[in-house]
Amino acid sequence: MTASQDKQMLAKAETLIEALPYFQRYAGRSFVVKYGGHAMGDPEAARDFAEDIVLLKAVGINPVVVHGGGPQIGAMLKKLGVESKFVDGLRVTDKVTAEVAEMVLSGAINKELVGWISQAGGKALGISGKDGGLVTATKVKRTTKDPDSNIEQAIDLGFVGEPEIVDITILDTASKAGMIPIVAPIAAGADGHTYNINADTMAGAIAAALGAARLFLLTDVPGVLDKQGELMTDLTPADIGRLREDGTITGGMIPKLETCIQAVEAGCEAAVILDGRVGHAMLLEFFTSRGAGTLVRAG
Repeated sequence: MTASQDKQMLAKAETLIEALPYFQRYAGRSFVVKYGGHAMGDPEAARDFAEDIVLLKAVGINPVVVHGGGPQIGAMLKKLGVESKFVDGLRVTDKVTAEVAEMVLSGAINKELVGWISQAGGKALGISGKDGGLVTATKVKRTTKDPDSNIEQAIDLGFVGEPEIVDITILDTASKAGMIPIVAPIAAGADGHTYNINADTMAGAIAAALGAARLFLLTDVPGVLDKQGELMTDLTPADIGRLREDGTITGGMIPKLETCIQAVEAGCEAAVILDGRVGHAMLLEFFTSRGAGTLVRAG
């Protein structure tokens, strides 16, 4: 072995030693990972993600993956000639759109992820919120202000739901059997209808119900950035409130952080927003002292 090879092996050993306390602390705990965005369309990123999930399972952690699929749903609707209607930037999900969403999410995307996990050496179980009564949904209620009268008006988004009840029995059963649950954000309501649920919201509700050690929201940005563009690594709900007020946090980051706050205040130990485009970002965040994203925990 050359001196260079010897240094490389030593560096690998030091990485494992650095990770050891985290392995010991979180063995037997649950991690909930929301997977989506551009990383879903990149085979190399998907392969890295699957390897990370299988590694978590191998070291005694119980990962649960919740995936999105908005772009894929949009592409399928276009292919089928189904026109999408939007209100305040939100897609109205009529019955046909709901059926297409279930087909894409619970079918094509879910089973593709199961395949990636299998190729990485893991055993995955593809399910949706319908299976085993995992999630019971309720219809989302939204309002908008009339631009002329400034009066609040209710808007109907169709079959768009949010988790009302989460029963983790099927997740516990799968995890104890050595399997990794891959969850599509589709659920039935008490009214018998099928609802499409935002994947971040679904992941947050499941993380809270599991009392998960971590909720990871993989996105297309490094995390929460300050006004100088620098990554903020640790936030509390109070910090987030101040950052919203001064305009530091805007746009699509707001609902993601709201999901993080709801999860940590309902029983999840901490939530992390990080860049899913970075190879093995989840492992860098959790198993090293350097971190790779923005961590949110209750103050």
